[in-house]
Amino acid sequence: MKIVTFGELLMRLSAPKYEKLATARSLDINYGGAEANAAISLSQFGNDVSFITVLPDNDLGHAALREVRSWGVDTNYCQFKGDKMGSYFMEHGVSIRGGEIIYDRANSSFSEIDANTFNWEYILKDADWFHWTGITPALSKGAAAACKKAIDVAVKKGIKVSCDLNYRSKLWKYGVEPSAIMPKLIEGCSIILANEEDTSVYLGITPEEKDYKSIKGFGQRSVEFTSESLIKKFPKLELVISTLRETISASSNRWSGVVYDGFKYTRSTTIEIDNIVDRVGGGDSFLAAFIHGFNKFTTMDEVLDFAIAASSIKLTIDGDYNIASENKVLQLLTSNKTGRISR
Repeated sequence: MKIVTFGELLMRLSAPKYEKLATARSLDINYGGAEANAAISLSQFGNDVSFITVLPDNDLGHAALREVRSWGVDTNYCQFKGDKMGSYFMEHGVSIRGGEIIYDRANSSFSEIDANTFNWEYILKDADWFHWTGITPALSKGAAAACKKAIDVAVKKGIKVSCDLNYRSKLWKYGVEPSAIMPKLIEGCSIILANEEDTSVYLGITPEEKDYKSIKGFGQRSVEFTSESLIKKFPKLELVISTLRETISASSNRWSGVVYDGFKYTRSTTIEIDNIVDRVGGGDSFLAAFIHGFNKFTTMDEVLDFAIAASSIKLTIDGDYNIASENKVLQLLTSNKTGRISR
């Protein structure tokens, strides 16, 4: 399967584990970004994946793209222009202290793109799947226009489109409300990963207490109203997916997923992760594994369990992206999940 993902590639500068940014005297460098993370995960599962972005033509831009390419992702359609690479600073959370992210993405090379930067007819000529996230249209008017054009071309060609809605309040700073941009983009999607905050900000879909049902096994957080409202609002939409995180502390979570197909809900197994190494990229790895599983397995139970197992592995890996193979994910599903050494 040929998959194309589109978004900004970032340099991540992290305080050494559990240090505060305010006290750190050195920073660790990683490269990643929601769409690049998904591309790398999908490549590790054996898919033919292209990642599309724009980077500055300097050592940082080339190093970042070299990292993505080293994991088997095609980067031939990427462009080098502009002067600045987007970046963010991160401190890891631990125990009762949550993590913190500070963005430095304004006026980056990627934010300066427009609807005509890429030849989407050519890039998507042999694609089976196009993936984007709500982070891209948050960056600039031009990035939103480029994303819309890619989706329109994909829909015209009959290519399945997926999106992680990924609302980031710190990014929508160019004078347009998210609700004025996102509905037109979501219209072209077949599959979306969403939560209540995403749909409330983007679409005004906000559940009240009376809207929550009590479907057995869904725990404290209910996603029924959001999922059903999305399916009703967007006729092209086939599946709405949500991840369910029960936070015990910044280092310990219970992690599961649920999908609604317009008729019924399916929930994955729940995996308890006692020592989270890096929370960044958990949702990216989940949706990448869901895309792979959707085209690989027979039942939705298998697809969801594969996705939650893959993302659980990611939460034990430092950096933005998951590097687990399909076999490693399946091993976790068939093991007792105790982390024993494979001999």
